[in-house]
Amino acid sequence: MKLNLSSLILLISVNGTILAQQQENTPIDSIQKLDEVIINSNVIFGNKYVAKNRTGSAYYLSPEELKTFNYTDINRVLKTVPGVNLYEEDGFGLRPNISLRGTSPERSAKISLMEDGVLISPAPYSASSAYYFPSVARMEAVEILKGSSQVQYGPFTTGGAINMISTQIPNSFNGGVNASLGSFNTARLHAKIGDSKTNFGYMVEYLNYNSDGFKNLLNDKNTGFDINEVVGKFRINSNPEAKIYQALEAKFQYSDEVSNETYLGLTESDFSESPFNRYAGSQKDQMNADHIQFMLTHALNFNKNLRITTNGYYNEFKRNWYKLDDIIFDGNKQGISSVVSNPSDFSNHLSIVRGDLNTDEDALLVKANNRRYISKGVQSKFDYHWYGDNTFHDLEIGVRFHYDQEDRYQWEDGYSILDAIMTKTSDGEKGAQGNRISSANAFATYAMYKLKINNLTLTPGIRYENIKLNRTDFGSSDPNRTGLDISERENTVDVFIPGLGFNYAITDLVSIFGGIHKGFSPPSNQPGEKAEESVNYELGSRFTYGKLRGELVGFYNDYSNLLGSDLAATGGTGSLDQFNAGEVIVNGLELLLNYNLMPQNSKFSLPITFGYTYTNSEFQSSFGSSDELWGDVNEGDELPYISKNQFNAMIGLEHKKFQLNLSGRYNGKFRTKAGSGSIPDDELVKSNFIIDFAGKYHFKNYLSFTTNIINVLDETYAVSRVPAGLRPGHPFGIYGGVEFRF
Repeated sequence: MKLNLSSLILLISVNGTILAQQQENTPIDSIQKLDEVIINSNVIFGNKYVAKNRTGSAYYLSPEELKTFNYTDINRVLKTVPGVNLYEEDGFGLRPNISLRGTSPERSAKISLMEDGVLISPAPYSASSAYYFPSVARMEAVEILKGSSQVQYGPFTTGGAINMISTQIPNSFNGGVNASLGSFNTARLHAKIGDSKTNFGYMVEYLNYNSDGFKNLLNDKNTGFDINEVVGKFRINSNPEAKIYQALEAKFQYSDEVSNETYLGLTESDFSESPFNRYAGSQKDQMNADHIQFMLTHALNFNKNLRITTNGYYNEFKRNWYKLDDIIFDGNKQGISSVVSNPSDFSNHLSIVRGDLNTDEDALLVKANNRRYISKGVQSKFDYHWYGDNTFHDLEIGVRFHYDQEDRYQWEDGYSILDAIMTKTSDGEKGAQGNRISSANAFATYAMYKLKINNLTLTPGIRYENIKLNRTDFGSSDPNRTGLDISERENTVDVFIPGLGFNYAITDLVSIFGGIHKGFSPPSNQPGEKAEESVNYELGSRFTYGKLRGELVGFYNDYSNLLGSDLAATGGTGSLDQFNAGEVIVNGLELLLNYNLMPQNSKFSLPITFGYTYTNSEFQSSFGSSDELWGDVNEGDELPYISKNQFNAMIGLEHKKFQLNLSGRYNGKFRTKAGSGSIPDDELVKSNFIIDFAGKYHFKNYLSFTTNIINVLDETYAVSRVPAGLRPGHPFGIYGGVEFRF
């Protein structure tokens, strides 16, 4: 099945025309008084009404939807949203790999990730790989923006943006505790409390999420994690009836993580025999990280038509992922990815990793991937709207001054292994495996105009990005950074990013929307390297027919210059250097349907949801790459780690006293290296269909009991072959909990 642009247009136009004819007697919607809708200044949509009336494709995961399954794994949350491709890594969603409409998924580096409207990747411009990702367990809602009219939310504009909305300050005194315990000694405790008075409001919350892990390591060593988060929000504001309303909100967030995670997977034969085992060579692997955020938000409402919102933010992320990197046998050093991918060529190296071959020297080299990230800036948004005769106008202008940096200071220690137990035999020289600072200064501004006239809405917009990227490398033999062997490089980018979206309401129940916009992704700091650019199209229809509600969207992304990145997470060296992958076409189809089987006045609700995504990709040119994820690429090859077919189906039975929900997710097979035709066995991740269950019983208005079952059928399946070998998905797990509200 291949979709071209003309077939997408025909399919969606026919759908819209048929539904419009069936609903031709329905009155057209009038201009809505949108200034009367109070929307938090740090959200994109704020509710489903706004999301479904955008000119571009958008999805709002509401608080009710997030509470349905109480997921702590962002991968499981986003699999319900069409157009989202991803592959798992650790089974718990600690470091997701998210793609929107076929963008490169590795470390979610090609989408704009935000929390409360502020960029949240560790260093969005200079090192965008998301080794830190906010805990979805503490989020109130999630917003996903794809397609046209996304020029407001750069710097990545090809696939789209994800905005995580953290717990808001409540309107009145309330709070709650959500606690659960289950398989693999997995536990969660989430507590929050808040209140608002006339001129003051606050919210404080604490989250702990921990597990022993579901993988097996010698001596029953813990393969899990322990994460703590504290968030506080405090607001002062003028009287609501003040002539000019002002509010100042301060947000503080701190998290720490200790996770016994590894890059080391399994060979094909070992995965087939014992998929949940871990090699002895990974026993020292551990991530230690902490993240801190300070944020000030000032809202200035001159009147119901004019608002100015300003954010000042500071994010700092420090992490040291201490993990096996290389193996040495008889003087021959090999990276773990090469050893696991070619077990017959490096059988002795693999025996060392397994703990079957004893050594008394530096046979295992464990790298301290020690890095510190800073991201800070100021952004302001001016929004003015007004009304004419049967028209609505909105002008939004934004500006952002941003700085971020990644500071690498890494070393590699040597270990021997005896009877599968590793012992340190040498201390690496600090900075010898990375001693550099990469940074970016960015100025961004945009203007978006919205015109609604009768049934037609138009949103032309343009974004400007000015980026200066730098790298200062102190070399491997200057741990004190005296500048004895310093090297520097710089790259600059100036780009205008236009976009145009439209929405036409055929009736109150049927609309057609679409648009065209420029896709952009910043380059690295390599001098002269060009940015990733594309031209992106979409055409869709939103419709309601009786109790059936749905959305059908086709998209077509035409890359003139796709960039690949050298990431350790995909089997590369971890230099972050990018390379030109040439011209690529990515197109596809997204379908979302909702239906309630019960009549409107029933005491029960039986909602059914179905979502489907088809994604097709094709390189338009050939090139060679040393990165394991890409390899040698020929014209006509498909992108790796993008599943062509995926769907999600969910059915629920809801009553005022209880909720039962069953969710099934199909993820089609995908290739792990660029290629075409049938997928070789050693480059294949097979398809899987995973069912989850969630139940909730409301004992009292303030007390509920919960049950969650992950992977109900206990399917054993692989989720990826990177960073180094096959990795399993979450096995059967059952969790029980309690929710207390006040």
